[in-house]
Amino acid sequence: MTDDPKPLSLALAPAEVVVTYREGGVLELRSPQPLRPYPATLAAALRRWADEAPERVLFGERRDGQLFELTYGEAWAKIRRLGAALLARGLTAARPLLLLSDNSVDNALLQLAAMYVGVPAVPVSPAYSLVSQDLENLRHIAAQVEPGLVFATDGARFARALTAVGAPAVVGRDPGSAHAVLSDLLSETCSLEHADAAHAATGPDTVAKILFTSGSTSRPKGVINTQRMLCSNQQAIAQCWPFLRAHPPVLVDWLPWHHTFGGNHNFNMALYHGGSLYVDEGKPAPGLIERTVDNLRAVPPTLYFNVPRGFEVLLPYLERDEDLRERFFSRLDVIFYAGAALPPNLWARLAAVADKAGAAGRVLMTSAWGSTETSPLVTSVHYPIDHAGVIGLPAPGCELKLVPREGKLELRVRGPNVTPGYHREPRLTADAFDDEGYYCIGDAGRLADPADPRKGVVFDGRVAEDFKLTSGTWVSAGALRVAFIAAAAPLVQDVVVAGEGRAAAGALVFLNPDGCRAIAPDVPADRYAADPRIRAHLAAALAAHNAANPGSSSRKLAAAVVLAEPPAIDAGEITDKGYINQRAVLRRRAADVARLYASPPDPARIDPA
Repeated sequence: MTDDPKPLSLALAPAEVVVTYREGGVLELRSPQPLRPYPATLAAALRRWADEAPERVLFGERRDGQLFELTYGEAWAKIRRLGAALLARGLTAARPLLLLSDNSVDNALLQLAAMYVGVPAVPVSPAYSLVSQDLENLRHIAAQVEPGLVFATDGARFARALTAVGAPAVVGRDPGSAHAVLSDLLSETCSLEHADAAHAATGPDTVAKILFTSGSTSRPKGVINTQRMLCSNQQAIAQCWPFLRAHPPVLVDWLPWHHTFGGNHNFNMALYHGGSLYVDEGKPAPGLIERTVDNLRAVPPTLYFNVPRGFEVLLPYLERDEDLRERFFSRLDVIFYAGAALPPNLWARLAAVADKAGAAGRVLMTSAWGSTETSPLVTSVHYPIDHAGVIGLPAPGCELKLVPREGKLELRVRGPNVTPGYHREPRLTADAFDDEGYYCIGDAGRLADPADPRKGVVFDGRVAEDFKLTSGTWVSAGALRVAFIAAAAPLVQDVVVAGEGRAAAGALVFLNPDGCRAIAPDVPADRYAADPRIRAHLAAALAAHNAANPGSSSRKLAAAVVLAEPPAIDAGEITDKGYINQRAVLRRRAADVARLYASPPDPARIDPA
């Protein structure tokens, strides 16, 4: 693929918002732009590009060390054939397709084929099959959706999970397996007319996907995603970023498709705008980040999406490798972070590498906000900002309500992009909406500048994670977490803030192995928590953080305890993207919380220097 010439500037929607001030301090925000018409289904967008640009690359990935590419025309033909094969195997809206394995071209084709014929796609975290020891989450999901067919790229690797699900299976490869192989489905003689007729019966309210999210407990819940949600959300993005019409995106992306960021925001963006999505089989982890680096060198993206941990692991390569840095920025329009707050030190480092590549002021550093239930975008930063934390303004079609609650403004959402509810969970569904039909997302926000709402909304943590000290002071756990990670950089991977019902807040710390290695290169990883240099660094970080917040008991940390055991996925403490579930950690690590407040002080406790 050749590098396209980079546009001199990006066409962006203006920073505008309509604000309604209601009784009781309630605010309602919406875009002055009406949401324009959008396709009834994603398949309509795919068909458009298959007709207009059949030779353009839709998907790419590495196969046996070589770059494999599939065009829109080729993909369209395969999707119709696979859709017919799924119907021939008895799949229906009530007997969906369960997908167990990582992102791949085969995974993408099967999801699109299922959606084409009105069969919901149910992508689930590979960690539920490969990392989990008890497979409890996987069994729960299978019982909830009752799949008609289950897919795994590698039949041998997923053998235990396929047995646990117990449904008919198709695999990408496994020569010795009794399961069907994907190539069998493509070569079968099935009725394309049957597939096309099934598609003709689909529409905006057809269930496209069921995405499972753990929420505040370890039991996954299935979020219904309709075609209306997915298509309206992409149209809202198109109106926030008009440049996408003239410059179809090229994505090199690892973000998993069983999460809404990778599977809806990014995947659908490429498809909706006639762009190209290259599957990055790398991950932000040792031994895998090198694959990401190789893929970015081979195919420079026009938009680059990641979570903070992903940027943290990639940045050392961009900082020291001039050739990679030049390739990465050669046609880049946007650097986009989401999924968690971006610490200030990472923002500064990203800005610095952009400056080294001559891209400062030319590449938009931006973010957005939403959830699985909002498919996902609600607010968009479609205007320049100079620091992280701002989540933008409501996208066209999205209504945002800010409701005073416990000292904060709780965010609630209404629009065509919002889920109709949870699969087979009527009580959860009823509890998720207020009496005006707004989805209660559980996050808090505030206007960056109450005198000028056009500057956007600032994320203000999770309402459910905040707590009171014995003094009656509210602690914003999310803001405190981000501030201490920044103060302790590069030593801290993540922090869980404790202190509910206590006199002061404390920190449970998960260490960053790379940062620890830089400070204590001669110490094995299992000794980091006891190393005096690392403890001294954390003590100094606590002191610096507290000095930066004088007189504010809601922002200070009395002490820290390093957690030697990493977060456990089976206990619901972490997702496969690395997000920490604060409630689950506090519940499971109650003994460590007690060490923060023990009298006399526990030897493991670290006090401010």
